[in-house]
Amino acid sequence: MTPSPTALAAFRAAKGFMPEEEGLALYGAAREAAHRLGLPLLEVGSYCGRSTILLADAAREAGTVAVTVDHHRGSEEQQPGWEYHDPELVDQAPGVQRIDTLPTFRRTLHTAGLEAHVVAVVGRSPQVAALWNTPLSLVFIDGGHTDEHATGDYEGWAPHVAPGGLLVIHDVFPDPADGGQAPYRVHRRALASGAFAEVSATRSLRVLRRTGDGV
Repeated sequence: MTPSPTALAAFRAAKGFMPEEEGLALYGAAREAAHRLGLPLLEVGSYCGRSTILLADAAREAGTVAVTVDHHRGSEEQQPGWEYHDPELVDQAPGVQRIDTLPTFRRTLHTAGLEAHVVAVVGRSPQVAALWNTPLSLVFIDGGHTDEHATGDYEGWAPHVAPGGLLVIHDVFPDPADGGQAPYRVHRRALASGAFAEVSATRSLRVLRRTGDGV
C-alpha cells in the first residue's frame, strides 16, 4: 500500500531530508502497526513535517493519531554555519534570530489536509517522555544525532512501544564514512537488548519489532 495521492504529493513538496524510498518504508510500517494494534504513532524529530505527513496519513486510515515531539529550534547541523542550515526557517522577529520550524511544520500539515490527525507536542524529547504513559503502535526516532540525544530518545521512548509494536530508527549508517554513528549505536543497542528484532532495512531506515522486555 502507498499513501494517498494527496499525502504523497505533499510529502514530495515538503522541506526535509528523507528520501522517498525510506518514506514509503516508514509509511508501510506505520500503517501496518496502526491497523494491527490501534494505538497512536509517535515520532521524535519532526522538522518541517515531511515524515509527519506519512505517519498522519497512516493514522488517518487506521482511525488513530500521530503524535510528534520536537522543540522546533532545529538540531545541531541546522544551526547557522552548519551544513543543513536553511535561512528561510529563521525567526525574523527583532532580537530573536533563532531557528523556528513550527510555522512551516503547521503549514505543511495544513496543505496536506492532515492537521486533524496530528497531535503536535512542542518540547524536548526527554521531558515529554518522562510524562508519557500511553502505549504506542510505533515510535520513529529521528531527532538529534549526537550520542546524548539519540540515546535519550531511545531510553525515553522505546519502553513505550507496545508488545508487537515497531521501533523505527532513521539515519542508521554502519559505515562512518556515510554519516554519524549515534543512530547506528542505538540500533545495535536495541538489538542487543533482546527486546527488539529487526524486520526490515531500507537504506538508512531500520524497522524493529518489540518482542520482549528489557529495553
